[in-house]
Amino acid sequence: MAIFLNSDSKVIVQGMTGSEGMKHTQRMLNSGTQVVGGTNPKKAGQSVEFDGGVSIPVFGTVAEAMAETGANVSVIFVPAKFTKSAVVESIEAEMPLVVCITEGIAVKDTAEFYTLTKGTKTRLIGPNCPGIISPEKSNAGIIPSDIAPKAGRIGLVSKSGTLTYQMMYELRDLGFSTAIGIGGDPVIGTTHIDCLEAFQDDPDTDAIVMIGEIGGDAEERAAAYIEKNVTKPVVGYVAGFTAPEGKTMGHAGAIVSGSSGTAAAKKEALEAAGVKVGKTPTETAELMRAVMENLGK
Repeated sequence: MAIFLNSDSKVIVQGMTGSEGMKHTQRMLNSGTQVVGGTNPKKAGQSVEFDGGVSIPVFGTVAEAMAETGANVSVIFVPAKFTKSAVVESIEAEMPLVVCITEGIAVKDTAEFYTLTKGTKTRLIGPNCPGIISPEKSNAGIIPSDIAPKAGRIGLVSKSGTLTYQMMYELRDLGFSTAIGIGGDPVIGTTHIDCLEAFQDDPDTDAIVMIGEIGGDAEERAAAYIEKNVTKPVVGYVAGFTAPEGKTMGHAGAIVSGSSGTAAAKKEALEAAGVKVGKTPTETAELMRAVMENLGK
């Protein structure tokens, strides 16, 4: 099994006809994803040709694409100023899973479309994220499938895109059930806690790696959730131990004010919840190796 995305997932790409959309649609196809359509109101009725003789139709709206193809996942590759309308369109069409890759979206826009998802059938991943991959099943976003091509029994949830890639590469021989980059913006859809809950309930996930960053209190809240609700082993890493206070580091959400949001505070909270926290990504991977060995995996 996998969480949120599997071999039955049918993906459309909003913004497929743009340069980024074209490039990453090809990469998703190469990794076995069922990409069944794209949207662009100006090119509705056309088709786009991809390597391998694959022809993908372009629809005018998300609702039309869903009706014609049975799509249940949308990946969004549109410029930041148009992203809000693209996400809202998917929410209104009741798309089950929306993966928003776009970065640089105004927090006001993100807060508005995040609020719209509440009480709907739509799960939002992102924005400003690398997406989600269930190796050997499907890949929705920009995660390179060749860094960890093997399915396995480790679940990974990460704020950071590049650290997602590094952890997948470090543990590529063990493999992953699903790896999710949730994004590091101040307002995001799916959270660490959402993923922890899903991995806890997934019978084919035996252990979880959680990667956080400085800024906010998401990791502290995740630690509290783990302590009360997660029985599977969790290994963690928090990026930003050397970040200066009061400076925005990388993601828009990675800002430290006083003692709030520091890597040290997050590490302390996670360890208090029984999470083993590595000092580096490589050390974190080694901790997970030890966990899997103890589980006999």
